[in-house]
Amino acid sequence: MMPLISDKSITPSSENKPAEEPKKLKACCACPDTKRVRDACIMENGEEKCRHLIEAHKECMRKMGFNI
Repeated sequence: MMPLISDKSITPSSENKPAEEPKKLKACCACPDTKRVRDACIMENGEEKCRHLIEAHKECMRKMGFNI
């Protein structure tokens, strides 16, 4: 018979993490406004006609700390 796993072993402990550690933002979740507009433009017009929106999204991503 396998031993049962307690809830304590599943739940991450906040004691092991520094209180000041910032939560890392995933690239897919960063800059939703510029991403939405960029994606809509690309779907309707193609990449060539949306270069300014692509660059605006890249700039936003860089400001959020992503190396693009």
